[in-house]
Amino acid sequence: MANEHAGNRNVSLSRRRFLAVGAGSVAAIVGAAGQAHAEAAAARSVVITVTPQESDELLANPGMGWQTFHRTRDADKSLPDWIPSTVHYARWGWGVLEPEQGKIDYAFLDGVLEQTRRAGQQLAFRVMCCSTSPGRPYHPAWLKDVGGVVLAADYGNQQDLLIPDLDDPFTLDLHLDFIKRLGARYDGHPDIDHLDLGTVGWWGEWHMSSSKSAKMPSADNCKKIIDAYHAAFTKTPLLMLIGGRECLTYAAQRGAGWRADCLGDMGGFSKTWCHMCDAYPSLVREAGVDNLWKTAPVAWETCWDMRRWVQEGWSLRFIFNYALALHGSYLNNKSAPLPEGENVRPEVERFLRRLGYRLVLRELTHPRTLRAGEPAVLNMKWQNVGSAPCYRPYRVAYRLANTSGYQAVLVGGTTVEKWMPGSVETFTDAFFDQPADLPPGPMVEVSDRLTVPADIPAGRYRLAVGIVGPDDDRPVVRLAIKGRDKDGWYPLGETSVLNQGPQP
Repeated sequence: MANEHAGNRNVSLSRRRFLAVGAGSVAAIVGAAGQAHAEAAAARSVVITVTPQESDELLANPGMGWQTFHRTRDADKSLPDWIPSTVHYARWGWGVLEPEQGKIDYAFLDGVLEQTRRAGQQLAFRVMCCSTSPGRPYHPAWLKDVGGVVLAADYGNQQDLLIPDLDDPFTLDLHLDFIKRLGARYDGHPDIDHLDLGTVGWWGEWHMSSSKSAKMPSADNCKKIIDAYHAAFTKTPLLMLIGGRECLTYAAQRGAGWRADCLGDMGGFSKTWCHMCDAYPSLVREAGVDNLWKTAPVAWETCWDMRRWVQEGWSLRFIFNYALALHGSYLNNKSAPLPEGENVRPEVERFLRRLGYRLVLRELTHPRTLRAGEPAVLNMKWQNVGSAPCYRPYRVAYRLANTSGYQAVLVGGTTVEKWMPGSVETFTDAFFDQPADLPPGPMVEVSDRLTVPADIPAGRYRLAVGIVGPDDDRPVVRLAIKGRDKDGWYPLGETSVLNQGPQP
C-alpha cells in the first residue's frame, strides 16, 4: 500500500498558500518563472511510502543455502523440486587434480565448472591429502617417485594407509606449489563460491583421530599451508575446518570462515560424547570464533545424513535451531534422500527460510515527482530475517521504466553486506543444550541520494528496486517480498518525471 504526505512542513505550508491565492496572484507576485519553480518544488515535496508484502518463498540466492554434493542440482535425483540450490559442493584428492607432477588437470576442473554454471550454481570444493580408504590414497601416484615421502598409517582397524608426510620439506613444497598454481588459475573465478582450507588430516578435516601412528604436521608447517591458501586465494572466500583449534584461530585471523562436517551427531559415535554437545561447543570457545560469523561464513555438513537423525529419534527442530543459532549459511546433506515423515518437509522448509541471509524491504519512501538532472532521495527500512549476513558487497539499485520501453537503472551508495541477522549473544552451556530460535535482525534504515538522468523523457514511470552485483546492474538477489518480475526487479509503484529540456 502507498501513502502520500508532505516531505517538509514548510513546503507543505507554502503549497497551501499558493493554492489559496491562485495562480494569477502568484504570477503577479513572482512572475511566470517563479510560478513554475514553486509548482515543481511543491510537487517534489510530496512523497509516496510503499510497504511491500513479505513472502515466505524459499529463495535461491548466491553464497548461501542447500548444497548439492558431487552432482549439480539438475543431476541430483535426491533433490526435491521445492528445495533451491545455488552451490554445488565437491572434494577431491590432490592426485585427482594433479595427476602429473606440475600439471593440474585444468580440463577436468573447467568441465566441472561449466556443468555447474549451466545448472545455475557455483562450485565450492576441497582438496584432500589423507584417505582412510585402503588402496585409494588421496595424494598423487607420482609423489613417491619424485622423492616425496609417503608414510604408512593406521585408522581404527585399518592398517597401511598411505599418506604424504607434510613435515618433509620437499613433500610440503610440492603441495604448497600446487596450491599456488591452483590459485593463479582460479582465484576470483566467477563460478567458484568458496574453497575449503583442506589438505591436512583425514579427509582434509585437520585432525588425525582414531590413529595411533599418524600425527598432524607441525604447527609451523600447518601455518605455512594456511598462509599458502591465503596468498593464492585473495578474492575467493576460504573456509577452515573446525577440527584444528589453533589452526582454526590462525585461519580465522587471516579472514577465513569455518566449516563443520558432523551436524546432527547427538550420540552416534559414543553414548557419552557427541559433536553437538561436546565437540562443537568447546571448539567454538577455544578457537575464539564465536563472532566470526559477522565477517565470514559458516558451513555445515550433516553427520551421516538426515535419515540417520530421524532413525535415532533426534529432534530436527533442535538440530536446525543449532545450525541457525551459530549463524550457518550453508548445509550439505551429501545429496542423500530426505527421511520419511510428515513433519520432515515443514521442518526443512522452516530451516531453509532462515538459513543464510534473507532480506526484507519493509518500507520505501520516494518522491511522487522527479526532475531530470536533479537529485532525488529515497528512504528505506530493511531487515535481515535470516541467520547470517550476505558477506558480499551487493548494491541496492532502482529502475525507472516507462511504457515506451525506456529504462534507467540508478545505483545508490547502499550495500548489503553489513545488514546483520538476529543473534543469540552468548554461547552458554544452556544455549548448546537447547538452542533458542533466532529473532529477526534489527531494522536497517538507509537513505540513498540519486541523480535522475538529465536526458530521461518526461512522463510516468514504474519504480522498481533490486539488489545488483558489485560490477553491473543486473539483480542477483531474490528478496523476501512479493512481486518479483521476470528480470529480477521488484516493481513498487509509480512516479512522474519532469523534463523541461535545456534552460536559457
